[in-house]
Amino acid sequence: MTIKVVAISGSIRSGSYNSGLLRAAIEVAKESLQGIEVEFVEISHLPMLNTDLEGPGTFPHDVEAFRKKILEADSVLFASPEYNYSVSAPLKNAIDWAGRPPNVWGDKAAAIVSAGGGFGGGRSHYHLRQIGIYIDLHFINKPEFFLNVFQPPAKFDNDGNLTDAATKEKLEEVLLALQAFSLRLKGN
Repeated sequence: MTIKVVAISGSIRSGSYNSGLLRAAIEVAKESLQGIEVEFVEISHLPMLNTDLEGPGTFPHDVEAFRKKILEADSVLFASPEYNYSVSAPLKNAIDWAGRPPNVWGDKAAAIVSAGGGFGGGRSHYHLRQIGIYIDLHFINKPEFFLNVFQPPAKFDNDGNLTDAATKEKLEEVLLALQAFSLRLKGN
C-alpha cells in the first residue's frame, strides 16, 4: 500500500528553508523510499478565513481544492516556521479552513519538521500539536526534527534547497516513522 502524504509549508516566502525541507522530503521519498508519495500543497493563495465566504455546504474555490487534497491524503507533513513562539499565520489559516465542518484533517497521521534560528522552529511544534488535538490529527512522537539553519556547516544553498546529507537522512527517518504510523492507523 502506498501512503499519500500532503506536505504543507507554513512559510510562503520564496527561498523558505521550511519549503526547502519539504522539497527535500519529496526528493528523498522518490529516490530512497518505497510505498510513500509526498506532494507539496501550496497555501499562499488561500483567502483569510472568513465564514462570510462560505455558502451552504460550499467554500471558495481555492479552499475547496485545498480541502480535497487534505481529504484524499493518508497523512500530513508540516514544515512549520516559528513566529512569536507559535505557528505562522498562513499555516494557522490553512488549518482553520480545512478544519471547518466537515473537518478533513480527522484521523490522519502527521509529522512536523522545522528550520530556523536558535531552537530551529521547535516551539511551533508544541502549538501545532495542541491544534492537532482539536482537529483530530495524530502526530508521530519521534523522531523530532528541529533544524538550526545558521549553525555550520551550511544546510541550504542560496535558493533555499537543502544540500546537507545528514539532514536529508534525518528527513528520511521522519518519513519512515510517518509511513509506519500511517499504516498503523489504517490497520495495516
